[in-house]
Amino acid sequence: MNLEVVEIKAFVPAREFPESLAFYKALGFGITMESDDLAYVSHGRTAFLLSHFYHPEHADNFVMHMLVANADDWYQNVLDSGVATRFSVRTSPPDDRPWGIRDFTLIDPTGVLWRIGHVIPG
Repeated sequence: MNLEVVEIKAFVPAREFPESLAFYKALGFGITMESDDLAYVSHGRTAFLLSHFYHPEHADNFVMHMLVANADDWYQNVLDSGVATRFSVRTSPPDDRPWGIRDFTLIDPTGVLWRIGHVIPG
């Protein structure tokens, strides 16, 4: 019996699908498959499915956590990309959390909350 799990992906909601695709591309994500209502969005070995699906109650309570090598570098990438201004999204600067992660928040154009961080050494 082989119970190996190959992959688990979240379906991230997108209110305005083209805008959300542009947002993730501006952050440096690649789009390896795209249809009218679904896209395979990846960065390195990680990925999620962007879905043209929107219910406010769902989107406003949807949270993604992305563990990265350096949260400060990713925060600078967010600032340098100009997504906050271009897409009118909110972000907060990195901070050390009591649970041992240094992270920052980024809310995408649909309202999905991203927590992007790294494990604090020690």
